[in-house]
Amino acid sequence: MSIVFVPKKLRGKAKINQETIQRLLDENDQLIRCITEYQQKGRAVECVQYQQILHRNIVYLATIADASPDNTPPSTDSPSNDTSASPPAVNGHRGT
Repeated sequence: MSIVFVPKKLRGKAKINQETIQRLLDENDQLIRCITEYQQKGRAVECVQYQQILHRNIVYLATIADASPDNTPPSTDSPSNDTSASPPAVNGHRGT
């Protein structure tokens, strides 16, 4: 059973730390391996079950990432080369 599955009475009380996140990532790795193995064996029902758990884990991790206060985008203080004035090169030629 996935470590993300938590009974309703315990939801919201779990502490999210690096160890928990790493366990989820490890679990996702194992789920992907199982899904691949079952796909190769043609066992679609098992694939769907593991894909649902994987999806739940990924959504949970995304929710944690979105809620994390230290998740700031990188600074864009460096000057950029603005090439918007000319169209992009296509097949080695610049459009005019």
